Amino acid sequence: MSEQVSEQQWTIEPVGYIRSPYRQKFAIPRQPGLVKSAIGSIELVAPYHHPDCLRGIEDFSHLWLSFVFHETADQGWKPLVRPPRLGGNAKKGVFATRSTFRPNALGLSVVELVEVQLSPKPELIVRGLDLLDGTPIIDIKPYLPYADAIPNARGGFADDRPSTGVVIEFSEAAEAGLRRAHAHPHLRQLISEVLGQDPRPGYQREQNWQKEYGMHLYHYNIKWRVQDGIATVTQVSAE
Repeated sequence: MSEQVSEQQWTIEPVGYIRSPYRQKFAIPRQPGLVKSAIGSIELVAPYHHPDCLRGIEDFSHLWLSFVFHETADQGWKPLVRPPRLGGNAKKGVFATRSTFRPNALGLSVVELVEVQLSPKPELIVRGLDLLDGTPIIDIKPYLPYADAIPNARGGFADDRPSTGVVIEFSEAAEAGLRRAHAHPHLRQLISEVLGQDPRPGYQREQNWQKEYGMHLYHYNIKWRVQDGIATVTQVSAE
């Protein structure tokens, strides 16, 4: 007779929250590390904001973040999903993907640790994040190269780094907006790296229409068009 596994429930609470340039889901890179200019911070909350919780963390170059897909959690999960990497046309099992529509709405992301700030409050500055502003962080662990980097691992349908070949250009109006963005001198690079990932839905990438797209980075509204493999930023304006 096989033993039945008893159903248990656990309560998980955030240890902190992400402060990110990404203010909406659209245009967030689909994996961490693809946009190096995406710099944010992890703001710890009580009782986990004690400096002792971070003692020694500065010795590590990268961190694993466990987080909650808080904006899609209430939409439930699906056994089959359509990965954007496959153009949104092929279905894969949810456990064979990194879809946000998971049974427990939990995600895992690796980020580069840039700086540990203890004053005026404990905060971790991180780079290469792929997380929405306000994302709840439920755990932080150091990345261990000898254990976490497996040289001969296979990546299935996402075995190589995505490449779009999109060329980024800025209109005169966008250039003027960038000159006014004094608080974020790296905004041009951030926009270029984000658009270089071609955040459009997979089915639209085959189209060559003059549709205008928009995204929010920090408190800026960015608009652009794509034609013949060239993404032209038409507007960079403060909200």
